Amino acid sequence: MSYHFTSEPVEDQIVTDATNLNRFDDEGFKELMTLIFEFLVDPQQSAQLISQLESFAGERGVGAGALKNVVRSIIFVFKCALKKSITPAHLHSDLSALGLSTEKADHIAELWKTNLVGLSRTAVAQTLNVNQLVDMEWRFGVTAGSSDLRKVGNTFLQVKLVVDRGTHTESIYMELTLPQFYNFLHEMEKARATLEYFG
Repeated sequence: MSYHFTSEPVEDQIVTDATNLNRFDDEGFKELMTLIFEFLVDPQQSAQLISQLESFAGERGVGAGALKNVVRSIIFVFKCALKKSITPAHLHSDLSALGLSTEKADHIAELWKTNLVGLSRTAVAQTLNVNQLVDMEWRFGVTAGSSDLRKVGNTFLQVKLVVDRGTHTESIYMELTLPQFYNFLHEMEKARATLEYFG
């Protein structure tokens, strides 16, 4: 079976977890989806989500492990759908194909439509957090002596960029001539202006 949210084969666990969502009554299902969408719009609140899910499991008499699997699977589907920029209608058909009832798929499609801007904004912010510039060091120099007489007296700039790669930081070293530095500076100013516009 083909889905809009992924081109890969879907694991049986995801189909099982989507089907298990049908076991929730309407009130419990809507509460769970609200918790999940609040987390997706503001992922910084992951500790809050965990405590809310524990409370939810206790109140509804649901096993914490089973609930964790269902939430993990549905978040996976939503994140894949967000990466593919699928429409609420396509998400609805995918969820129905995974075994979710029409009423529950309708509710999720409506939440998707309502929260799409916030979800997209969060996805862009997470994308921009990888390869984030953490620190920058620089120093100017003048070539005092060289075997090539044309190079003597040329100015240069040595730059060290520290970049957050997501899992670790990496130092990147560059040596630029003055015209290259001005071009680099111009590009950095354009990037800053773009980020300020979208921020």
